[in-house]
Amino acid sequence: MKTAEIRRRYLAHFEANGHTVVPSAPLQAIDDPNLLFVPAGMVPFVPFFLNHRTPPYQRAVSVQKCVRTPDIDEVGKTSRHCTFFQMNGNFSFGDYFKQGAIDLAWALSTKTVEGGGFGLDPERIWPTVYLDDDEAFDMWRQIGVPPERIVRRGKKDNWWHMGIPGPGGTCSELFYDRGPEYGRDGGPEVDEDRYLEFWNLVFMQYEVTDVKSKENFTVVGELPKKNIDTGMGLERVASILQGVDNLYEIDEVRPILARAAELTGKQYGAHSSKVAGESNPDDVRLRVIADHVRTALMLIGDGVTPSNEGRGYVLRRIMRRAIRAIRLLGWQEPALPILLPVARDCMSPSYPELAEEFGRISSYAYQEEESFLSTLRAGTVILDTAITEAKKSGSSQLAGDKAFQLHDTYGFPIDLTLEIAQEQGLEVDQQGFRRLMADQQARAKADAAARKMGHADLSAYRSVLDAGGPITFTGYQELSRESRVRALIGGSGRLEVAGEGDFVELVLDTTPFYAEGGGQQADHGVIKVGGGQLEVVDVQQPLPGLIVHKVRVLRGEVRAGEAGFAEIDVTRRQAISRSHTATHLVHQTMRNFLGESATQAGSLNAPGRLRFDFNTPGAVSPSVLHDVEQQINEVLLLDLDVNWFITSQEEARRLGAMALFGEKYGDKVRVVEIGDYARELCGGTHVARSSQLGLVKILSEASIGSGVRRVEALVGLDAFGFLAKEHVLVSRLAELFRVPGDQVADRAEQIVTTLRDAEKELEKLRAQMVLEGARALAEQATELRGIAYVGTEAPEGAAGNDVRALVQEIRGRIDPARPAVVAITARAGGKASLVVALNAAAKSRGLSAADLVKAALSGRGGGNADLAQGGGVPAGQVANLLQSVRTAIEVATD
Repeated sequence: MKTAEIRRRYLAHFEANGHTVVPSAPLQAIDDPNLLFVPAGMVPFVPFFLNHRTPPYQRAVSVQKCVRTPDIDEVGKTSRHCTFFQMNGNFSFGDYFKQGAIDLAWALSTKTVEGGGFGLDPERIWPTVYLDDDEAFDMWRQIGVPPERIVRRGKKDNWWHMGIPGPGGTCSELFYDRGPEYGRDGGPEVDEDRYLEFWNLVFMQYEVTDVKSKENFTVVGELPKKNIDTGMGLERVASILQGVDNLYEIDEVRPILARAAELTGKQYGAHSSKVAGESNPDDVRLRVIADHVRTALMLIGDGVTPSNEGRGYVLRRIMRRAIRAIRLLGWQEPALPILLPVARDCMSPSYPELAEEFGRISSYAYQEEESFLSTLRAGTVILDTAITEAKKSGSSQLAGDKAFQLHDTYGFPIDLTLEIAQEQGLEVDQQGFRRLMADQQARAKADAAARKMGHADLSAYRSVLDAGGPITFTGYQELSRESRVRALIGGSGRLEVAGEGDFVELVLDTTPFYAEGGGQQADHGVIKVGGGQLEVVDVQQPLPGLIVHKVRVLRGEVRAGEAGFAEIDVTRRQAISRSHTATHLVHQTMRNFLGESATQAGSLNAPGRLRFDFNTPGAVSPSVLHDVEQQINEVLLLDLDVNWFITSQEEARRLGAMALFGEKYGDKVRVVEIGDYARELCGGTHVARSSQLGLVKILSEASIGSGVRRVEALVGLDAFGFLAKEHVLVSRLAELFRVPGDQVADRAEQIVTTLRDAEKELEKLRAQMVLEGARALAEQATELRGIAYVGTEAPEGAAGNDVRALVQEIRGRIDPARPAVVAITARAGGKASLVVALNAAAKSRGLSAADLVKAALSGRGGGNADLAQGGGVPAGQVANLLQSVRTAIEVATD
């Protein structure tokens, strides 16, 4: 049975039993500061379990995309670990509990294939229950499972929580006996490769906090309702129903593995048993490749791009593990252009958007692979030099700090360091490496702990929301209104009164104030209550449906329950609305010129200005930016209507409305459209017509990370003000240059050219002085392994261009038939730099100027085989740089 068919049957079974089918949320866990990715199918439903939001249904079913990386080192070594996986889940919010979950799971698992089930043999299913859960034990007995196949287990196995504060509860897991060829007899307690877990029924009834480990946590109390959260691993069930040894061999993964095996000339499975833990190392690497390539496809598909932090770092690590694994199997060329399309074809039957977005996905993936291959080449040069230096010193060990530097600074994998060092007869100080890694991880954990909020104490907010229900926002239709103070909240919780000078949080029954969200800044304004007046300085939404005003009491006092009048700052609102509408226009116009891959990655809509971040592999040319700006302003002149309406997600997609990566939307969505030009899902405020923007002026475009660019622009009067200042500046320059305004640029260019010519003459004079000693230095070249080597420090005050000229002049004065390397260091501003040049005869000996510079500067520097340079190290290291060049020459000529 194909994986896509298993998915379909699962959804159909629960939909037929009264469950609402809920689409998968994006992989980014944007609503929880503790999670980079969704690690379990229940994560999107956490607000319902905690009673932060009222679920729109009592029963739900989903197939949730998930990514887990804590066990990444186990990928390929077991039959059940993977990074990306799909979790079938059925959920009950205060509806059915243990009996319902057990009955529904048993029915689908054992129902015949012809009857729409999975047709699993009931005699091979082993349920587990928590140690003292006699109720669940009896339910399995009543369903027909003999007591010897019902296993009681402790917290480690049968108590479930997310690993962070939140909901949890005891659980009952279902294992399937795959037969004696997969391991020992005796049930899940004995062998979890033979007895494969495929479904976990969590009886969600507690709230936990102070989570230190799987078994070390504190139960705060019972949840408001008893709930059900189940997770059936789609890949695990597929491996059982498809009769394969592990989840790397199912139909959605095996083709990637097979293509990697073909590229590397390996025969998968030829030297392994059915037990994954007894696999040949080559088979483990092939599984890692298949798993990680698929994971990278899904992450980039959901809008994650490779970077050095957060989600992007996890993606980068996963991709580099795959690239390294295929190189260790012997394939030295780029692999992703061959493997990623295979992964797309495997996954697009379930996720057709992967095929539609493949141009964007592949551009990021291929660019990352090229970058890492360059890192590997540079790292190999540095490692070779370090190995030679260790051998010269008589050591049989490569220092742990050198291995850590290669790993941490240059991304050079430790296992590759171990392998290369072993080939050269050296051990690696793994203890020192692990100590440095542990120190780094401890610092990272401490930083994460400092920032971790979990599901913080929201009891004061929750009590307000529970008592009165969601707050009505009227700001789309009105700018002021009468309302009543529902609650006051201070640092210690609920307040009855606040006086002049106090900063408090205030909740109104109904409000026109927009809470910050979707990149749009919050409204400001005033609230008058009785004889008191409050200044609104911020508006937030700590819980879905609860709008909280952060206020300063200007005069008088305010009490909970009093009637009041709320009025927003209209000028600020209008300016922000202009910026938000302009952001939609920038988004659509960028896509018009750069293609649909130019998707929004963040934004800021502030009074009179906007910041728009978007995904694109490279810089946007000035001519394209000019055309984008011109097209936007032409749209303003068309005076298009700006409308919004509420519709279903399905209808919004049909209309072509853009949705943002990483955003989660409800069943009903708000669509904002600017004529027929732009249509996007959005909850923010906007102008009524495009002409109200007045003018949009793009100020800059720059990179803010790998594959992410940022545009900043001014809107309306702020844009006019900027142009007016530019006009004053041009007029002043025209006056100084004594030319008309339209000739200022030409006149400035003439002056700059004159200055540059003068600087060039000065450079020539300095260069002549520096080059006077070139002949003598060339004649003093020493022999080093058959290489004419010149290593010296440049005269004091020599500029960078002078040093490069001197290096090339010395090289030119050495007999071309004689291999020659010239290395010159220089000092400036407390830093040392290095320039290396070599001739064709030296290149024929296998030398490269770029490699020599990187070896001396631990990977820094750039250039080519003939000429390269680098710097940035302390000036006191000048002598060390020249010695490192000598060592690198010796290594390369061994």
